[in-house]
Amino acid sequence: MLELRFLRENIELVKQKTAKRGLSPEILDDFLAVDKERLDILSEVENLKNSRNTASRTIAQLKKGNEQEKKKADPLIAEMKKTSQKIKDLDARLSEIQDNLQHIVMAIPNICDDSVPEGQDDSDNIEIKVWGEKPQFSFTPKPHYELGENLQIIDFECGAKLAGSRFSLLRGFASKLDRALTNFMLDLHTEKHGYTEVLPPFMVNTASMTATGQLPKFEEDLFKIKDWDLYLIPTAEVPVTNIYRDETIAEKDLPIKFTSFTPCFRSEAGSHGRDTRGLIRQHQFTKVELVKFTTPETSMDELESLLADAEEVLQLLGLHYRIVTLCSGDLGFSATKTYDIEVWLPGQQAYREISSCSNFLDFQARRGSIRYRPEGQKKSTLVHTLNGSGLAVGRTLLAVMENYQREDGTIQVPEVLEPYFTRRF
Repeated sequence: MLELRFLRENIELVKQKTAKRGLSPEILDDFLAVDKERLDILSEVENLKNSRNTASRTIAQLKKGNEQEKKKADPLIAEMKKTSQKIKDLDARLSEIQDNLQHIVMAIPNICDDSVPEGQDDSDNIEIKVWGEKPQFSFTPKPHYELGENLQIIDFECGAKLAGSRFSLLRGFASKLDRALTNFMLDLHTEKHGYTEVLPPFMVNTASMTATGQLPKFEEDLFKIKDWDLYLIPTAEVPVTNIYRDETIAEKDLPIKFTSFTPCFRSEAGSHGRDTRGLIRQHQFTKVELVKFTTPETSMDELESLLADAEEVLQLLGLHYRIVTLCSGDLGFSATKTYDIEVWLPGQQAYREISSCSNFLDFQARRGSIRYRPEGQKKSTLVHTLNGSGLAVGRTLLAVMENYQREDGTIQVPEVLEPYFTRRF
């Protein structure tokens, strides 16, 4: 959420920045109109209260006088009753206006960083790095869903029987590969990259969803628990970022780095007909998430290191990928800047997103009241929050399957994962 004063004092800048994201300027005009009415009423209420206070002192003095002076207090008392009622009516109107203003502000996205390229959609994203080379095959590589069905390790029919479309069941090798990838990612991020592993609830309340920006804008993408103030999490970003909601962190403890493995649940509203085959777009999937809390001065540097931490997963797996900077029109609602890592899938002859690494500045922190107190200062200020996938486990699994497939249809285990297949407990 953007600060009210910032919006008020930089409205033209915000219009320019959000127009690049496709936001209509009308919502900002609405903001100005509602905010002006709010400020006018606040000013009027303050003036009325000052008048009432002055009159109250006068009435108190008159009450101490003789009968003639006491009578002079009666019209003032009657007038003050009218003033009190007017204040009450204005306070009620102010409450309505503040609710309306909050609704408007919650719908305004974060402004994009100056380094973000202008564009309308993912076709305007800018490639900034390529790592590795596309694998060469002496045969035509198959997509993961054919490999999985042929080996009977991915069962889409059973997933549909159990839960419906966009669900799947992993068996045997695929299930073990999924587990190996999860443990490999968590071990890398905790033992080498310095993240603390947390296991949060897989359901969160409205306040948590609102703090990270999923609510109110993206409610249709969420799975709501009937008769409960609970939603299934769309990503571990939500519960992990909310660990410090309504709290103040000591500066000496920053940056704070968490990693978390959770299932993720998304309705995929608006994606009808897209990626209907395979594991690309499922209602349920698993992901290893990276979340950071930093000072404003270090957040852009921390974004670069977050990206490098996610990249290393693919590098150690030997998977060819590229990095793109998202353009203004493809940027997520809460982000000021985002890098996407896109892994190469030879069975589909395409790059597919496997991680998004974003800096939100203080946008989420303001919504969630997440603050820190600079060393030696009494006044606290908002932290900056960042997150990224490190990585999406299901998409990494299918990338391994397609890149490590053999001509006979079997899958080679990447060298870095071999210890996870040979462990005995």
